Amino acid sequence: MGEVQSFMQEDDIHLETTRARFSSVLKRHAELTERLSRDSDKMIFERLQREFEAARASQTQEVCLDMEQWNDGLLATIRERVHMEAERKAMPLDTSMLPITLFHDKITYKVGTKVICCLEGARIGIQYDTSFAGEPREQYHCVLESKSFLEKMTVLEHTVPFFLPIREAENDLLSSNAMKFIDHIGDLLQAYVDRREQVRLIKDLYGNQIGELYHSLPYHMIEFIVDDFDCKVTVSLRYADLLSILPTSISVVAWPMNQSKKSPTGSRKGNATFGSNTSPIRLSYAEDALRTLSLPEAYAEIVLNLPEALEQNTQPKDPAPLLLKMKLKTTI
Repeated sequence: MGEVQSFMQEDDIHLETTRARFSSVLKRHAELTERLSRDSDKMIFERLQREFEAARASQTQEVCLDMEQWNDGLLATIRERVHMEAERKAMPLDTSMLPITLFHDKITYKVGTKVICCLEGARIGIQYDTSFAGEPREQYHCVLESKSFLEKMTVLEHTVPFFLPIREAENDLLSSNAMKFIDHIGDLLQAYVDRREQVRLIKDLYGNQIGELYHSLPYHMIEFIVDDFDCKVTVSLRYADLLSILPTSISVVAWPMNQSKKSPTGSRKGNATFGSNTSPIRLSYAEDALRTLSLPEAYAEIVLNLPEALEQNTQPKDPAPLLLKMKLKTTI
């Protein structure tokens, strides 16, 4: 028996070592990916930021639009304006016959969190402002161009993170519905920032309780372990698409530890006790919370109600109803 226990302990040590190494590799990979992405986009971002600031500084007016005013007709007007400006600059110096308004009307349009500018060279620039919990976050840019007013627009350059499908959206939407493309990219960026900031917030607030946390680059797959109790709780979240800010596929499972692995002082939180049942327990209440609440709010709900949920699921079952049923069957 002692040899079996020794073998099991040794196997546990090897498993924990492998998990630690794998976790280290994933962490280094995420840091390297983020650094490479940030460095490669930094120069483009800084250049576009300066260009957008210059365009807004030289504007004659900024027009704030509601969603009803933001339509295909307005976008066509913006396209026409940038092409007329490009043609004017390509003309000889004698332009006295042209209307004076073509030289001075520089309009910037603001629609929700989007700022649309007319840039040099028949280009349309879109600046996306993102936020979380009412606080501003990063700005992103997308520059569109076309050779003429009649030709379709293409994405010339952008600062959208490489793992978000801007090229797929360009192929699917830009040639047929440029306005929908512009809005779609804004929705993609805001949803990504929202998911990312939710994860960052639970790490800041509850980092001492979270043993391991993994996520995909767009944060549409998230997994973490809560090990602040005499059990491990594994949380697995999947999002239906990159526009989702609440998970659609959720699994929350508690794994009670064996008696020999528990802390001698008992549970660190609450008064939950554990019997001989060490099979995994699905926490339905936690899954329901994650479907309707933001991740930090749902996490607080999970931790608050975990001792009670564990106690309900691990208490010995009352044998009286079963004995009564057996007695009745024997009598009949």
